[in-house]
Amino acid sequence: MKAKSSNQALEKVIHGIFLILGLISVGCVLLISVYLIVAGLPAIREIGLFEFLLGTRWASTAAEPSYGILPFILTSVYGTAGAILLGVPIGFLSAVYIAKLASPRARAVIEPAIGLLSGIPSVVYGLVGMMALVPAIRKVFDVPDGASLLAAIIVLAVIILPSIIKVSVTALRAVPKEYEDASLALGATPVETYFRVSVPAAKSGIAAAVVLGVGRAIGEAMAVMMVAGNVANMPSLFESVRFLTTAVASEMSYSSGLQRQALFSIALVLFLFIMLINATLNLFLKKGGKEGND
Repeated sequence: MKAKSSNQALEKVIHGIFLILGLISVGCVLLISVYLIVAGLPAIREIGLFEFLLGTRWASTAAEPSYGILPFILTSVYGTAGAILLGVPIGFLSAVYIAKLASPRARAVIEPAIGLLSGIPSVVYGLVGMMALVPAIRKVFDVPDGASLLAAIIVLAVIILPSIIKVSVTALRAVPKEYEDASLALGATPVETYFRVSVPAAKSGIAAAVVLGVGRAIGEAMAVMMVAGNVANMPSLFESVRFLTTAVASEMSYSSGLQRQALFSIALVLFLFIMLINATLNLFLKKGGKEGND
């Protein structure tokens, strides 16, 4: 009886600790949200919402400054979409191979390599891209400067690969073996079983991997700054561009007054942008789960 009561007391203490930690996490998100809103709204009010969001010229240090961030928004959208289009298929197929098709010897080599990729700092990806990828793009496509949206897309695709692969592999390995055995017993080939049974069963985990990849691609700054050229142009595949993240990182150190407030407004737009994408993806996940249950 005494042991039972002590166990219950311990469970209550642990439950309280977890509750406090969860509330701290939520509180941090709320504090960041409030701070960005308070710091970012004054500039939007002074510049004008439509001029700020839809303006095509950013010249924050000019004699007559202009604060239009449409080029940054479109560049971030195109860059993230391109990285996802490149990285998700490669990461997904790699995960299926590692989890289901690779031999133990191949798996013992590939998995540590994927873990090593995830541990490399983003600035190293940017340095390699600047030294190898940018000159290669300039030479292959015969353009004046290889620092471009294309280089940023390729670097971002490589950066998000480890997250997508590791989470997808974990999700695929969590699928009960009975599902696959039943499919094989009905005459399906192993490859058919993996793609028609295992993958749909691990759908939520694979989708979570994609969400992580999207978040990593949108939030990346240093690597993108090193290979994209960091010029406030409208997005074009072979021209220098600037992302929302690099706009804040490149000017915050010397900004002041309205320019500094505008940079906080960009951070607010980026924050809302990420929240909108995550909410949309989660909505699709819930819809897919309900349809699967039905």
